[in-house]
Parts: sequence; structure tokens; C-alpha cells
Amino acid sequence: MVTRAERTASNPDLGVLSGRLLFAVQRELFTKLTELGFGDLKPRHGAVLAYLDPDGVRATDLAQLSGQHKQIIGTLIDELESLGYVERRPDPSDRRAKLVCPTGRGLAQMQAADRIMAEMQERHAERLGRGEYALFKRMLVDITEHQRLAGRSSRD
Repeated sequence: MVTRAERTASNPDLGVLSGRLLFAVQRELFTKLTELGFGDLKPRHGAVLAYLDPDGVRATDLAQLSGQHKQIIGTLIDELESLGYVERRPDPSDRRAKLVCPTGRGLAQMQAADRIMAEMQERHAERLGRGEYALFKRMLVDITEHQRLAGRSSRD
């Protein structure tokens, strides 16, 4: 009889594969960010940093984009604000709302992270071939969005 661990090792399911990919990407990204002077960041901060816009974004939008609860995003914003990566500013389109805006340090981190991610993607595109990598990404986006929709409808 094949054990669950053996089955997962030889035929990993979608959750295992996506987790392995996420952890490997985070490990490389945050190791390189540390080397560039951003060692105070943790992978959990990616739920905000990955969706941060130079002109700012509302916390509710960060929660929706990342798939995280608003309370978690609020805690992460507080942490990033205390580390000097973001600041809250009034939203010019709605004075009651706040925008989460990158500071100078936040912009520098965003540029560094964008370069690191581009290098990772380029490495995989060269290894697989550009057409194959583009197809892989399109399929991964499709599966991811389909799964996010399925997850929403099951909570309703």
C-alpha cells in the first residue's frame, strides 16, 4: 500500500505544488532582498507589497487582490508602516478613505523586487522556452482564477 507521503512525493496535488512553488519563490526573493538591505521584511509582507502601487492603494483593495482578510492586511500595513516602507495618506477621491502609499524605502524595495522577479521569470523562460513558459503562465493564471472563484462560491 502506498502511503500518503509517498503519493504526495511521487504525484503531488495542486496544493502541494503551489505551496512548493510559493515557498521556493519567497525563499529566493527574500534572500536577495536581504542582500540588498531589506532584511527586515518577511514573506507575509508580500500580501501587501506585491500589490502596492506607487500612487497608493486602499487597504480594502489590497485585501481583495491578495485574498487575505482585511484585519490581516491592516496588521501588515501597520508593520510595514513601522518599518518605514509605507504610509497612510488621505485618498484625494474620498477624504474618508486612506491610501497606503510607498515611502522612498518602499519604492526602492518595489523596484528591487520587480528586478528579482523578472530575473526569476527570465531564467524559467530560457530553461523551458519562451512559448512554453508563456503557455505555462496562461494556464497557471486560469487555474488560479478558477480556483479563487470556486473558493468564493463554496463560502456563500
